[in-house]
Parts: sequence; C-alpha cells; structure tokens
Amino acid sequence: MAGLNLRFTEEELDSLRARAEAEGRSMQAFAHDAVITAVNEHSRLFNEAADHVQKVSEELNRRLA
Repeated sequence: MAGLNLRFTEEELDSLRARAEAEGRSMQAFAHDAVITAVNEHSRLFNEAADHVQKVSEELNRRLA
C-alpha cells in the first residue's frame, strides 16, 4: 500500500491526536478516513451539481440539438 507524509502544526497535531483518542482510533486511521470522506463528499457534490446543470439545461440542449 502506498504512503503519504503529511505535515501539521503542533496545534493541528494535538487536535488530531485528541480527536483520534476520543474515538479510540489511531491517528493514522482517523486521518485516512477523514481524507477518504472528504474525497467522497467532493465527488458527491460535483455529481450533484452536474446533475442539476443537466436538468435545468435540458430544454435548451434539446432546442440546440
């Protein structure tokens, strides 16, 4: 599995450590899941926006075809 090094300020690292501890997880697992969640959410929002644009421009696209 590929790896990735991330840099945090001391304050950010303390927050990450505290949050991971509060959930009973390692910092690595917590950070991994946070990144994957952000990627998936971005994809979902993009797809939602594309669907919306397609829907509202459906009539115009039909007339231009």
